[in-house]
Amino acid sequence: MQIGPKYKICKRLGASVFEKCQTQKFQLAEARAPRKMGGRRGGSDFGAQLLEKQKARFTYGLSEKQFARYVHEAMDAHGSAAVGLLSRLESRLDNVIYRAGFVKTRRAARQMVSHGHVLVNGRRLNIPSYQVKEGEVVSIRPESRGSALFVNRADVMAETATPTWMTFEDQGFAIKIGAKPTVEETQAPFNAATIIQFYSR
Repeated sequence: MQIGPKYKICKRLGASVFEKCQTQKFQLAEARAPRKMGGRRGGSDFGAQLLEKQKARFTYGLSEKQFARYVHEAMDAHGSAAVGLLSRLESRLDNVIYRAGFVKTRRAARQMVSHGHVLVNGRRLNIPSYQVKEGEVVSIRPESRGSALFVNRADVMAETATPTWMTFEDQGFAIKIGAKPTVEETQAPFNAATIIQFYSR
């Protein structure tokens, strides 16, 4: 997905949707210019809804078409559409790799999956959008574990605040999905319910 300058996007959205914006330097710059946060579209209901949608899209690195598909699937399913949307976003294979702390960004996680370094239930899978299900095991290929990415894996694993719906296995090189992602642990920088309102117009 092609995007513009990340700092400018974070400033416009009023949220640190990229890891590059989650630095002390960026936070200090924003503290000195708080009136710029949120952009010019935040004054109306439509503008506020659009802003939340863009925050979510950029957080997970999705195109408009991809994101809209997740929203409509959540709206068509039973239960809360907002909860369903967050569950679908968090269950993406690339996001699971990111949440497990194998890499530091979702973009890097997407590349790792695309390059064939990830297994799901022992089978190599190179589709970043794959929806990981309860009971499935996501692991790093044994041939890929010698990479510099995984030096001191035990230390990284200990420092990673993984959500309770996943547990480490195989010395930290695998994770088992024990439940669906929960809203409480997602800590999303956007309001999923507002996004549903945007698509319900």
